[in-house]
Amino acid sequence: MRIGHGYDVHRLVPNRKLILGGVCVPFELGLLGHSDADVLIHAVMDALLGAAALGDIGKHFPDNDNNYKDISSLILLEKVRDLIAGKGYKIINIDATILAQKPKLATYLGDMVCMMAKALRIEEDCINVKATTEEGLGFTGSLEGIAAHAVCLLEEEPI
Repeated sequence: MRIGHGYDVHRLVPNRKLILGGVCVPFELGLLGHSDADVLIHAVMDALLGAAALGDIGKHFPDNDNNYKDISSLILLEKVRDLIAGKGYKIINIDATILAQKPKLATYLGDMVCMMAKALRIEEDCINVKATTEEGLGFTGSLEGIAAHAVCLLEEEPI
């Protein structure tokens, strides 16, 4: 069994959609990034890649490559799924936390799980997503950005 951890952060800015876990969340600010800037999926991808000793998302999807400009992170998650499967691993579970003062995310978490499970071709009960505030502290508390942490467990597929 192999454990991976991922972390991502993006700045909140006007005139961008807020995409988290592949879900468009209504909010007056969105996340700035080369792709759709989905911090949740980026943290999950880094956890999966780390557990499989495959580097990080910057290695596979560099932010100076126009092929990834404004791309849906769900597409990148599918590519990561294929990379870890190609190395002989299957996903046992993923646990993730979004750190955001606003917007309130509780009503969207189930949809995020559904979108990621579909992209990874795993059961929804293999993924858990939580959201929390930082009580007004730090860059997430002051609405400068949103962050996410993720951990995963991979198991080697029997030959």
